[in-house]
Amino acid sequence: MSASPLVGWDDIAAVAPDGLAVLDCVGRFVRLNPAAAALLRADTEGDLIGAPSPFTLVEGAAECRAGLLEVRSDEQVAHWEPARGPRREFAYRARSLPADPKLTVVSFRDVTDEWHRQRRIAAIARTSIALASEGSLGSTLDAVAQQIVQADGLAGVQILTLDSTGRELRLMGSAGLRHWDAFLDRLLECRDRGARLCMLDTLKERRPIVVPHRWAQILEDPAWEPLHAYLGELNWDSFVSVPLMARGRPEGVLNAYFAPGQEIGSRTLEFLAAMAEQAALAVDYATLLQREREGARRNERQRLARDLHDSIVQQVFSIGMQANAVGVLGARDEAVPAEAVRAFADEVGTLSRTVLADLRAMVHELRPASSLRLGLEDAVTTLVKSTENRTGLSIRLECGQQVDTVEPELAEDMYRIVGEAIHNVVKHAEATTVTIRLAVHDHTLTAAIRDDGRGVTESGGRRAAQENEDGEAATVTGHHGYGLRTMRERTERWGGTMRIRSGARSGTTVRVVIPLPVRVPESPPGSEGSGSIPSAVPLRGTENPARSGS
Repeated sequence: MSASPLVGWDDIAAVAPDGLAVLDCVGRFVRLNPAAAALLRADTEGDLIGAPSPFTLVEGAAECRAGLLEVRSDEQVAHWEPARGPRREFAYRARSLPADPKLTVVSFRDVTDEWHRQRRIAAIARTSIALASEGSLGSTLDAVAQQIVQADGLAGVQILTLDSTGRELRLMGSAGLRHWDAFLDRLLECRDRGARLCMLDTLKERRPIVVPHRWAQILEDPAWEPLHAYLGELNWDSFVSVPLMARGRPEGVLNAYFAPGQEIGSRTLEFLAAMAEQAALAVDYATLLQREREGARRNERQRLARDLHDSIVQQVFSIGMQANAVGVLGARDEAVPAEAVRAFADEVGTLSRTVLADLRAMVHELRPASSLRLGLEDAVTTLVKSTENRTGLSIRLECGQQVDTVEPELAEDMYRIVGEAIHNVVKHAEATTVTIRLAVHDHTLTAAIRDDGRGVTESGGRRAAQENEDGEAATVTGHHGYGLRTMRERTERWGGTMRIRSGARSGTTVRVVIPLPVRVPESPPGSEGSGSIPSAVPLRGTENPARSGS
């Protein structure tokens, strides 16, 4: 190579504040100034001579390397993976040398932190919009997790929330992690084997927990063996768990999985804390909104139940009393023929008892709390019998043995979901039979309501079948009207999922899957971190069990 095109290089390169590099016609480093060597994380300039650069050549050198993109005159961005340290982002300008068009001079500077800062600000702004626009807490927290992954290029993010008692965790938001139905069971199996769940330390201490090279620790720990294969699918290294704090109390945790080479500095923790604050606001707002809605619904149900009892029920009861009185008159064999009076009395009495039973069933539907104290199965059984009496619909109910072990608040929401599904069948399906199955299996409460009607459209009405490529009924998504939206909201409140499948020949099936709380036992003797982990914090999974809790 002739030195003439680089006359004065040493004098200029030594004082230049930015990195300066000379590239040959195929983009390899020819010369570097000290600033460039430092930016590229090289010990000396000579370490990179002859190595390929991350920069795109200018148009004049494109003929030397086929397929290269042209570089505009403004600043471009290149990514650099150094031999040591995290990936860097360089803003650069490239110019071919007039004296030797085969050589290109590149001036570049490190913009990694600047671009991260801009992406983080944008992520916080987009998250604020999501808090106002997303329809449910689950979708909002999914959006928050996605913004974090996109902003900092993390391997994965999960968000877990605490219930109102502060003792049950539900997996509500995630990004970058594969769905796996068995994840929660495997996580608890690891915990029983002595594995340490760092997020529990975060909840107890109410501060971020940073665990460098966490994946290497998990991989070497036999207690984590049930999750080795699954967690090995994620390209990650370190782990951070940040508490979600609202009004001085923890609302859950945000878990971040860092890709290999990613640094966890103070600015990164500040960003995660800011996003955790956004998530905590979403959880707090959803909690307040849910309480307001439940309070309004409860008050309305109680008012309607009181009105029905104080007026209609008493009036129907009076009809029964009058029927009995007519029967007494008829028994005296006076002017009114006894048989006619008795027939009238029997008819009125039967009618009044039927109406009274139906009205009591309506009161039960509006205010099922007393029946739910006896269990979810009894409450749904009463609802089924009432619906059969009122509509003539044939309903088959199948309940598993552990259905009545469901906590009362969840039982009421499931009762409402089943009740709304039955109401939709009566109103829209034109069905003759309905099958309802309730069961508890693998830490989940499931409900399936299937009818033999004419299908459901995405707008809430009925329609012909939609089939997928395998000829099966397609899953119905989208907006389904107020009733179905309420069912979905009740399901997502517990971190569950609701799916609707419909076909012209198969009717409609509504399937609801809600994870149940699982108590985390005391730390086994000799386990890492025992004594610093709360012993009674349960976990609640979702049908997106990839939202892990390392």
